[in-house]
Amino acid sequence: MRRPVRRVRAALAAARVPDFAAPCQAAADAWALAFRPAPGSLPPGQRVYAIGDVHGCAEALARLLASIRADLAARPAARATLVLLGDLIDHGPDSAGVIDLLAAGAPAPGAALVALCGDHERMLLDALGGESAAATDWLAAGGGASLRSWGLPEDLPRAAWEARLPPAQLGFLRGLRLSYRAGDYLFVHAGLRPGVPPARQRAEDLLSIRQPFLSEPADFGVVVVHGHSVSPAPEIAAHRIGLDTGAGLGGALTCAILEDDRIACLAVAAPLGDMT
Repeated sequence: MRRPVRRVRAALAAARVPDFAAPCQAAADAWALAFRPAPGSLPPGQRVYAIGDVHGCAEALARLLASIRADLAARPAARATLVLLGDLIDHGPDSAGVIDLLAAGAPAPGAALVALCGDHERMLLDALGGESAAATDWLAAGGGASLRSWGLPEDLPRAAWEARLPPAQLGFLRGLRLSYRAGDYLFVHAGLRPGVPPARQRAEDLLSIRQPFLSEPADFGVVVVHGHSVSPAPEIAAHRIGLDTGAGLGGALTCAILEDDRIACLAVAAPLGDMT
């Protein structure tokens, strides 16, 4: 029997081991950024905007992208990259709007966009590939909200989903990456398995691991920037930076700004979505 999402999240939260560092205090707009030392660094002139799990909160994402554009206008960077950490869909009211925004490209001229796959996108893609168990899991994990955002009824047979999804959005989802490397940072959705080199990690762990990654300060040779595991505020530790602050689940949508050897965070409020 499947446990309710809230009960599962509560159990995970109770099992968490606190990080050694205090959470990063996120600013509400680009004019109030407070930089602090980061656990890694980027080459001079390079900047990364890493956004945690969006979960169908298109309006919050649009506001965050506007703040990123404002920051780039005020503080131009020679090389700027926007990295989405996966779980773009489900729970929130407008997954279709999220994919529309991202499929349009980077939020500012000259910036690049990298979108990673999360476990929610993987469930949907597996379901579209014919796995009925993946379809059941996806609907139980908030996929019904995504179907509604595409104007589809939740009881629509799985075999009919692909023909009814916008081809451009489907192509975008199928082009999502598992990881991205920049400087000292490795960006993935969930994390890495301790004791396994980054190049030999299984896709299953990149998409869904929690423990022992969250509690074991392993030396991966990189600082892992990830989402997937919800916390009230961005978490910064020596081996990882966690940016899932609960968008679509009653929390905020957060972006970490990484440049040189420092970090700052932006956050916007996001709506409570479908918890089923």
